[in-house]
Amino acid sequence: MSRHAVSATELMDSPEVRRAGAGLLSLALLDARNHTLMLLSLFGEALAQAPADASAWPLVEPPLWTAGHAGWFQERWIARNPQRNQGPRCDLSAARLGAREAQADTWWDPTQSEPGERWQLALPGLEQVKASLLDGIEDTTALLEKAGEGDDALYFFRLALLHEDRCCEQLVRAAQALGVPLKLTAGQAPAPLAPLALPATRWTLGVPARRGGFVFDVEAGEHAVDVPDSEIDAQCVTWAQFNEFVDDGGYDRPELWQPAGWEWLQRLAVAEGRRGPRYVQQIGSASGAVLQTRFGRAQRFTGPQPVMHASWWEADAWCRWAGRRLPTEVEWEMAAEVAAHRGFRWGEVTEWTAGTLRPYPDHHPLPGQDAARPLFGRAKVLRGASFATRPRLRYTRARQGAMPDDDTGFTGFRSCAV
Repeated sequence: MSRHAVSATELMDSPEVRRAGAGLLSLALLDARNHTLMLLSLFGEALAQAPADASAWPLVEPPLWTAGHAGWFQERWIARNPQRNQGPRCDLSAARLGAREAQADTWWDPTQSEPGERWQLALPGLEQVKASLLDGIEDTTALLEKAGEGDDALYFFRLALLHEDRCCEQLVRAAQALGVPLKLTAGQAPAPLAPLALPATRWTLGVPARRGGFVFDVEAGEHAVDVPDSEIDAQCVTWAQFNEFVDDGGYDRPELWQPAGWEWLQRLAVAEGRRGPRYVQQIGSASGAVLQTRFGRAQRFTGPQPVMHASWWEADAWCRWAGRRLPTEVEWEMAAEVAAHRGFRWGEVTEWTAGTLRPYPDHHPLPGQDAARPLFGRAKVLRGASFATRPRLRYTRARQGAMPDDDTGFTGFRSCAV
């Protein structure tokens, strides 16, 4: 491979793709579609239908639906959108072209079904979905060749790329929930470091508009925030630390839990004997290790490795037990950007923060970005990235939200001094 090709590959797989031109963007779109097809092929035809225990996984979408939705989303905003070259300025009330498949909107439009209903949808088979995904990416790249090079002209192509990357992470979550073998593992944890002191400062949150390129609207809205001095963990809370909480009766002490969190825990205690984060089979050993199921196989994780599949309720309860607290999202972002050289480590698990997901000041909704809006005022903010996150989505200002009881994601947390 040539020197230029290596450089292009690295750029294609980095957050810089948000400002990529049509040539590099075309390579990235093909890469994302190939990744979707690879993941989808691991599930097999049997997973096109609901498993017997599908009702136990209301937060995990059917794999075929997730993959088909990624293709539908791309077609809806690009091939079916005559105003695609206008980007965020397009008229959302304008007529759209028809879908390639007559039932596409019924199958894949998230407004046509509730998440809990999608396991019962009469979706097309695996091979039909794969064929549709291949046809769709061919249409997309052909239209990209005719697009301009400005941010508006490339807006929907960049949106479709990053949306598909997020769908791929959803497919990995589904593989974990359904026990599908997947050769994807988190790295080994290095030696722990002492907490890091952060001085008081005034920090600017929000992706600056002057950067150009694509931005998720939930991350836009540059504004300054006064941040008091604080102390933040250099790494996420480990299994060894969480084991101490379990051994000290953390799951039996209501004073450590917020009332809604305690109610959530009691429901799971009755339903499944909940005594640790999801997928944990054994916890509370003297070594600090745990036995947790990963992609259908029980694996032993050592004490220094980060807690994974914790809900926000569990993260908050652990912090109360430890006499600490979850970081605010501005503390997390500031540490990730200024303290990396001092040992601040992230990227193994997506991390809970203290805050509730809300739009930044002067929020301007952008087309195709409806998913976060129903979560405003309800979900908790997630920062960082997990081992299952595509590199294009790994950047310090990435901002998502999840409900506090959601433990199907590859989520952990770190703490701050009170």
